[in-house]
Amino acid sequence: MKKPVSSRKVTAKPDHKGNTKMASKAKSATAGEVRIIGGQFKRRSISFIDAQGLRPTPDRLRETLFNWLIADIHGARVLDSCAGSGVLGFEALSRGAAHCTFIEMNAVQSQRLRYSAEQLRLDASQYQVIQGQAEQVLKKPAEFLLSLSPCLSAQSALAQSTSASASAPIDAHDSKQNSEHCGSPFNLVFIDPPYADDLWQPILTASIEQQWIDATSVIYLEADKDLMEQLAVLAATLRQNATTADFQGFDCLKQTKVGQVVAGLYTLASS
Repeated sequence: MKKPVSSRKVTAKPDHKGNTKMASKAKSATAGEVRIIGGQFKRRSISFIDAQGLRPTPDRLRETLFNWLIADIHGARVLDSCAGSGVLGFEALSRGAAHCTFIEMNAVQSQRLRYSAEQLRLDASQYQVIQGQAEQVLKKPAEFLLSLSPCLSAQSALAQSTSASASAPIDAHDSKQNSEHCGSPFNLVFIDPPYADDLWQPILTASIEQQWIDATSVIYLEADKDLMEQLAVLAATLRQNATTADFQGFDCLKQTKVGQVVAGLYTLASS
């Protein structure tokens, strides 16, 4: 796990349930900062907390990634499925993506994502934050995720999130201004979980089964090993599922290795 660029100790206060939460925006549990390297927000910093498995994608790899995506990023609907610092999603927005949905498991870091978006002065229609485990959130039927989408009012989304299961608590940022994106597959999906857990497999599987990824989607996977053999096994498993029996597999568009990190762009194979 890569260490944050800088650190400082800030005391977080427990709420009435004993959970740690940010006392204020100015006194949040910030452990480090990472800079956006291109686009509208170039050189702007976003902060993140000190949490297990949280390791922002390094600058060199991000530069390569967004060079690959130069023809795909403008106007894209993006999913940052293991957001962490949110740097991939914010970088995409900086470079012209229309909207980014951030999914982050850690409740405090989810608040940091909202704060970072406010600091960048993003419009409410440009982003959404969902607090939960991506592999669980993305298993939900489309109707559930649409209830959290920017199509609904804040009041409606709050009512839906109150009744949601404890396995996928929600902190959704809502706006009525983005209805054209609702229900359609994501154009660009970042899957960058902690390497040791192999969570990319259940996240990718859920995204395919619930049709948040289709043949036009570009998928970014980042791991500590080449994933092509595991992708072939996953494709075979998906073909055994009645709902994905026609699944053809994955095509690798680009791949690189930076240090111990292997990263690549993939699409669903066409018949």
